[in-house]
Amino acid sequence: MQREYSIMKSIDRLTRANMKQLQEMEVLLGYAFSNPVLLQKALVHSSFGFEQLDGAQNNEILEFLGDAVLDLVVTDMLFRRFPERREGELTKIRAGLVRETTLARIARTIRLGDFILLGKGEESSHGRRKASILASAFEALIGAIYLDRGYGAARDIVGHHLQPMLSEIKRKTVVEDAKSLLQEKIQEQFSRAPTYYLENEEGPAHAKKFTVSVRFDEEVLGEGSGTSKKEAEQRAAAAALEIIDSWWQRLREQQHGHMPGKN
Repeated sequence: MQREYSIMKSIDRLTRANMKQLQEMEVLLGYAFSNPVLLQKALVHSSFGFEQLDGAQNNEILEFLGDAVLDLVVTDMLFRRFPERREGELTKIRAGLVRETTLARIARTIRLGDFILLGKGEESSHGRRKASILASAFEALIGAIYLDRGYGAARDIVGHHLQPMLSEIKRKTVVEDAKSLLQEKIQEQFSRAPTYYLENEEGPAHAKKFTVSVRFDEEVLGEGSGTSKKEAEQRAAAAALEIIDSWWQRLREQQHGHMPGKN
């Protein structure tokens, strides 16, 4: 979409000049703007605004708004999807969904980089490939959609593009932080932490494989393997998290005061 422009006095003239490209962006995004000027402004990087417009006409304020809308939409989505999850776990999943790398991935799937208007410096330094610019432009798009048709429209578009990544982000987040999540859950119930045991270590020094179990009162809750003890512990904790609800149900069925693995 980048081209040589003479100085333009308003975003409206830019919108009229780029209408065909804006319509292509709408198809890729899956949303038709009632006010295409908002879409055009979302695609104007500050470097282009300073060179070709009056400096203030760029996507930064839409990015600011879109960041807040995105946080609310994702929080709402997770609250409704996982009402049984703890606040700390949902916070980590949300962080995974709204982080720069995730938003940049979405931006690349809709070829957003092809439509961003950049100044000469950013263009020459391959700015349209930069994750920071792509993520910011995507946030600006969400802000523009919110202004165009409100929260419901923004929620639908965010859900459409983020839902496919939710399972992946959730699984990755749980594995990366499984030890702390498991410890929180068990300490809340019993005021004690689980214990990790090295079950096996094999392979040459440069390619070790560790197998670790996590236990509570000598009952094995899960096992995991990895190329480091830390990785194996995280995988063991993740395995334990998958069965912990059924484990607690079994505890509740035992006589009051008995612990797992004991008569």
